[in-house]
Amino acid sequence: MMNKVKTGILLSILILMACGRKIETKEQKQSKKSTSLDLAALLDTIWENEQMPISKRDSAFHAYGDESEEYKKYQALYKKNHQLNEQKIAEILKDGWPDFNEIGEQGNLTICNVLQHSSPEIRVKYLPLMRKATKNEQLSPWLLARTEDRIATDCGELQVYGGQIKYYPETETFDVWPIVDPENVDKRRAEIGLEPMAQFLKDRRVPLEWNLEEQIKRTAEFESTKNKQE
Repeated sequence: MMNKVKTGILLSILILMACGRKIETKEQKQSKKSTSLDLAALLDTIWENEQMPISKRDSAFHAYGDESEEYKKYQALYKKNHQLNEQKIAEILKDGWPDFNEIGEQGNLTICNVLQHSSPEIRVKYLPLMRKATKNEQLSPWLLARTEDRIATDCGELQVYGGQIKYYPETETFDVWPIVDPENVDKRRAEIGLEPMAQFLKDRRVPLEWNLEEQIKRTAEFESTKNKQE
């Protein structure tokens, strides 16, 4: 009889332990889901705070110029917001790149845009993390390519994928920063899932025309100038 009682008690304890584990697992899942939603919501807010003043600033630039009060107002707001956003992104990335299932493509775009607007030192700092995330299929290759191009232009080198557009004060126009081997840029872009340069430039907020012959010429001039400086 005593053995039966002991066996019954033991079974009851095991059942309670199993139930406890199930409840704990369910709570953990709910907590993880809540954390993912919170992170996604935070990134949505960062995106809005980062992009809104940029959009209004650029509109003011084209309408009134960079000396206008409207332009200066949104440029100041952008700088203020970006500084805060940069701190938030650093906190998000301190333990590694977030899981794609938690933040999605929009979340990745938000993180990369804030990094894109940061100093060259910060972009270089996070480049290994971005490469690792891309390798692990947590980050789209085109976002990495855009960062690689930005770092190249900051260093005064030819860009690879043609994603960086610069303003040239001497002509008061925007143009593509010179590209390495421009004849094959569309091939390189296609390999990472990007549209051809002509389409990319056409779809910009302020469209540009892709002229391959002109870009070949600009690349040659860029390399010639760089060689003379060296």
